Amino acid sequence: MPFRVTALYAGLNALILLVLAIRVSRRRGISKVGIGSGGDAAMERAMRIHGNATENIPIVLILLGLAEACGSSAVLLHGMGIALTLGRLLHAWGLTRSPGASAGRGAGIGLTWLALGAGAVRALLTGLGL
Repeated sequence: MPFRVTALYAGLNALILLVLAIRVSRRRGISKVGIGSGGDAAMERAMRIHGNATENIPIVLILLGLAEACGSSAVLLHGMGIALTLGRLLHAWGLTRSPGASAGRGAGIGLTWLALGAGAVRALLTGLGL
C-alpha cells in the first residue's frame, strides 16, 4: 500500500529543509565561517531555523506515516500534513524577520505542535487498541 499522503508532505517538507540548508550554506560563504556561527547573529539564526525544522519534521512525518498505515481519515492525515508544512514555513518566515517573538514564529511552532500532538494521540490510541 503506497503512503501517498505521507509522501506528499515528506516531499514538501524535504524541499523546505533543502531551502533552509542552502540558506545556511550561503550564509557560511558570506560570513566565511566553516563550523558553528562564528559569532554571526544572522548565521546563528539561519542555523536555528534549519535546526528547528530538522528537529521537528522527522517525528511528525513518522507519526503521519503510522496514522496513514493505520487507516486514519484523509481529514486527519491532510490536517497533520498541512499543519506541519504551514507551521514550518511560518516559523522560518517569522524567525527570519525577527530574532525574537513574532506572529509567524509563534503560529509556526503552534501548528507544528498541533500536528505533533495529533499524531501522538493517534499513535497512542492505536497502540492501546482504541
